[in-house]
Amino acid sequence: MTTKRRSGWKNFAGLKLALGALIIFQSSFILAQTPEVTKPTEATKPTSEVEQLKQRLQQLEQTVVELKGQINAIEETKKQSPAPAIVQATYSDSATPVATTAVPVPQPQDPKGESSFQVYGFAMFDAGYQFKQADPKWFDTVRPVKLPAFRDEFAPNGNFYESVRQTRFGVKSSTPTKYGELKTIFEFELFGTGVDAGQTTFRLRHAYGELGHFGGGQNWSVFVDPDVFPNTNEYWGPNGIPWFRNVQFRWMPLKGKNSVTVGLERPGASADLGQASDRIELAGVRPRFPLPDLTANVRFDRDWGHFQASGLVREIKWVDTVADDFDLGGSAVGAGFSLNTGLNFGKSTVGKFSFTYGHGIQNYMNDAPVDVGIALTHSSNPRVPIKGVALPVTAFMAYIDHKWSERFSSSIGYSMLDISNSEGQTPDAFRRGHYGSANLLWYPVANVMIGSEVIWGRRDNFLDGFSSEDVHLQFSFKYNFSKEFKF
Repeated sequence: MTTKRRSGWKNFAGLKLALGALIIFQSSFILAQTPEVTKPTEATKPTSEVEQLKQRLQQLEQTVVELKGQINAIEETKKQSPAPAIVQATYSDSATPVATTAVPVPQPQDPKGESSFQVYGFAMFDAGYQFKQADPKWFDTVRPVKLPAFRDEFAPNGNFYESVRQTRFGVKSSTPTKYGELKTIFEFELFGTGVDAGQTTFRLRHAYGELGHFGGGQNWSVFVDPDVFPNTNEYWGPNGIPWFRNVQFRWMPLKGKNSVTVGLERPGASADLGQASDRIELAGVRPRFPLPDLTANVRFDRDWGHFQASGLVREIKWVDTVADDFDLGGSAVGAGFSLNTGLNFGKSTVGKFSFTYGHGIQNYMNDAPVDVGIALTHSSNPRVPIKGVALPVTAFMAYIDHKWSERFSSSIGYSMLDISNSEGQTPDAFRRGHYGSANLLWYPVANVMIGSEVIWGRRDNFLDGFSSEDVHLQFSFKYNFSKEFKF
């Protein structure tokens, strides 16, 4: 019996000592209660005392059985429950007890999740043949506004070209903070524009940071829907969609499947002096933009695709800085809206559609000339012979992106942009542009694309009835790379 007790009480030394003390105490108590007598013979021992001893022994045995049952129950509970955390005691000379915990309790504002850093981009080579003519600074694009405004402006027809200007490199990061997710992006390409038009030079695309519901830097304008651009190879793409990266501050009060974004963006505009371009008085007229452009959009993302409605309001001013007999200063309000959607027609086909209308919003469009035109005032006041007006613009796009298989895909569609010219513009001013393309893309291995594409563009003038066209047959090779680091 003693051996079994030791096995059952191996992990409970304190309880075992208590039980032993109890037995000794009970035995001592029994002996103390038994009167000292002369050792009797077996025949003469009192029967009542023997019975009392037996009863006490039975009580002790019953107590032992109950204690063993309690020990077994405790052992079973211990096997089924995880090991308790070991708490290191902390001692202090102070009379006040020091509270200790095994693991620090996270505060609600502590960051959650992991950070990531991504390096991405692609190297792209384009080669093609231009069947007609366009501005040579834009030799590897089809832009209706860069087509000839009169016969043989950029003659001769027919030119072969090669380019790596679409090559791109970028980095992104994401870091959780107590104020929300901190996201940054820095991206550039080699496609020169402006004073670098036609050159292979570094061009900033994105330099933007976002923390929670706020963001700032250069990124896609809030007026733009980046997901509506079709899967084309030619760099510039459809002319009839808003497509503009701008310096901005944005607020995103609602994010997720239903989102709302409001932006304050860097203002800017251009003007066509038209028939007054030779007026020396206009040399002193300077643009002024006292307020940022206000942009906003509402977006819905669903299983069937997405829909985004965008709006824009801006103030355009110009100031006559020359003190003479004419007052050529003025202002105009630019405003417009854009409706864009991507619709899933099954698992392999996506339709991309856009419609935009506004006044004086041309610099937000992918391929449009000027925001302000010259108009005659027809006023009796000789000091104000002309005025500037915000030009109305209407544009749309319809494209289909289709995936034939895991290795082949195509994109085909049409886009158009139309300007309502002012009476002061010249007859050869840009009025309407058309753009269409179709391609076949092959993905022989992961991250590699080889494709061919036909691109067509057309320009229509304002009043003189002239129009011009250009057609490109382009072949492209593209290698994508991306590496994400998490920490």
